[in-house]
Formats: sequence, C-alpha cells, structure tokens
Amino acid sequence: MNEVTLLGLPFDAYSSFLRGPALAPPRIRQVFFSTFWNLSTEDGLDLGASAGWRDDGDLDLNGDPAAAYARIQPAITERLAAGSRTLCLGGDHSLAYPIVRAYAARYPDLTILQLDAHPDLYDELDGNRHSHACPFARIMEEGLARRLVQVGIRTLNPHQAAQAERFGAEIIAMRDWSPGLALDLRGPLYLSIDLDALDPAFAPGISHHEPGGFSTRELLGIIQAIDAPIVGADIVEYNPARDVRDMTAAVAAKVLKEVLGKMVGS
Repeated sequence: MNEVTLLGLPFDAYSSFLRGPALAPPRIRQVFFSTFWNLSTEDGLDLGASAGWRDDGDLDLNGDPAAAYARIQPAITERLAAGSRTLCLGGDHSLAYPIVRAYAARYPDLTILQLDAHPDLYDELDGNRHSHACPFARIMEEGLARRLVQVGIRTLNPHQAAQAERFGAEIIAMRDWSPGLALDLRGPLYLSIDLDALDPAFAPGISHHEPGGFSTRELLGIIQAIDAPIVGADIVEYNPARDVRDMTAAVAAKVLKEVLGKMVGS
C-alpha cells in the first residue's frame, strides 16, 4: 500500500462555534497547485513529478448532515481496500472519527499523533456526541487506536483531563513542549493535524483562536521528524471565512506539501 490519495471532506455541520471549514478543501487545493510556488518539499521531493499520489477531489457531503457524515467511513474503506492511503482535507475535526474507524479495521494496532490546541475528548458537547470537540473520545472508547499522543494541548479542562486519564491519552501540553522533544512514535501511524495547533499569529484563519501555539516552523519540524510509517492523515479546521489575505491557506498548503511528501517518500 504505497499510493496516497488526496481527498477533500467539505463538512463542518458538527462545528460548535463557527461554520466555514467546509469551504477549506478547494481553497487549500487552489493554493497548493498555484504557480506562485512549486511542488517540491523541503527535502527535495518533487511532488509534481511523482506518480505516488493522486487527487480524488472532494467527496459529496451535501444534504442531511447525518447522512453526509455516514458517507465518510465507506469512502475511506474503499480507498484502503484499493491499496491507497488517504490524506484528507477537512472540514472540521469531527471527521477524524469516521476516518479512523475505517483505518482501525485494517490497522488494529494504530497509533494516532494529534497536533492540536484542544484534546477533543468531550463525551458530548451541546448534546452532540459527534461534535468536533468529541472525536477522540469516540475513537478511544471504541478501542480504535492502541495509542493516542496529543501534542500542543493548551485548553485542558477538568472533564477532558478525566477523559484523558480514562483513555490513557498521552498529552504533551504546549507549555511542556520544546523543539527537538522526542515523541517515541511507532507505526502504523495516523497523523491528525488541527491547524489551531498553530498560534493565531501564524494561522488566523481558524474558528477557535487559542494563543500560545506552535510557529509554522515548529509544526513543520514535528512533521519532518516523524520516523514511523504514516498510513493516513488529515488536515482540518482551516476556516477561509476568517483568513487574512490567504495567510492560513498558504500555511495549510505548505503543511499539506510536507505531509504528502512524507507519506509518498515512505
């Protein structure tokens, strides 16, 4: 299973604060393929000349939110069965749950690396157990991952702290992180990147501004230091409605290039 499929998931119906991330996949793609830069990663891999990936466009997630949400897992399962790993562009972070459900069927010993300001471990939020604040609670209570490593967290409240202890989540809070910190990751690895892991100074186009996060360089360094095989990934929570002169679109496209390069090169 070497090919990587880029797949947009334009879904934000389970966002708790602002809508907008459903608009992200085509905007990220527009910048990614723009002629203002090239498709070479920082380690020199020319994705424009690589046959190791393809773009499947955006999944149709229009209509009733519950029905749209239910289409995500089969779409991932179909691509895994065809021998292709997926790199998904969200959308809100609720997408991680159906994606990981598909992955767990193939990789029962999955490790998840979540880069995020929020642990997303609520049992429910506003009566919705599928809220973007809840996906990792659903994942861990169903035993879909062997390890959950959460890095960059800076919003841990008592309920989510109790949930983290319950599920054995390994949290590296932002205040405890430092460049070069070893994460001791083993494959198969699923990488989930919420762009609010970044400080809003570097990514203003997100719904939940949480100061004190990573710089773009620090986030890229974490991605580039991963030495476990990445079997799947998502990049979520970019909100074009809040962006400033496409700053966050460019950051998202840069993160996409480095994650895609990491996957194609492995």
